[in-house]
Amino acid sequence: MGSVLFMPNARIHLYQDDLPAGLDLGPVVAVDTETMGLNPHRDRLCLVQLSAGNGSAHLVQLRPEGLGGPARRQGFLDCPNLAALLADAAVVKLFHFARFDIAILRKELGVEVAPVLCTKVAAKLVRTFTDRHGLRELCRELLGVEISKQQQTSDWGSPALSQEQLAYAASDVLHLHALWAKLEALLRREGRLGLAEECFRFLPARAALDLLGYVEPDIFSH
Repeated sequence: MGSVLFMPNARIHLYQDDLPAGLDLGPVVAVDTETMGLNPHRDRLCLVQLSAGNGSAHLVQLRPEGLGGPARRQGFLDCPNLAALLADAAVVKLFHFARFDIAILRKELGVEVAPVLCTKVAAKLVRTFTDRHGLRELCRELLGVEISKQQQTSDWGSPALSQEQLAYAASDVLHLHALWAKLEALLRREGRLGLAEECFRFLPARAALDLLGYVEPDIFSH
């Protein structure tokens, strides 16, 4: 079962515990996650947001098993439709800061999310004149769109998410397709698209290293 929330210029579909069967979000799907915190070993996955880039967002709320949420099979959440989409080699998954999202999805759903694109990595490769690579700054400077980060630190484990939380979560995926189009053009202009693609291919391995504890010191440090 799902519900629909309308917000200015967007439609938000909310589901519990998995995507509906047969949902087609096209060849490139924007993806983001909300968790209880930023430690993938400690903090559980609460919400997965997806968008086909058409002005609609599809949000999957993952409740704890004790509150009717998905059971775990071999340690992973049983969300077959969501897991199949994320692991589908024919669908490109578009993130902002893919490294964290890939890691938490791997830990909680047991899937290797690939192939992927990451707007934060792309921004760092071509916007070397600034250190402002956050989603809010990129949307403002490249798209002329203002997004709010007011709900960023709210309780995503709440059984009933507020309309403000849902709108915030949706905004994190609704603009990624347009943002990637701008950044891809810059990567081509600067001759760094090939380098970006190599970085994107490495991201699942980088996330796996994070889960093994190779964060500080980084495995590539001296």
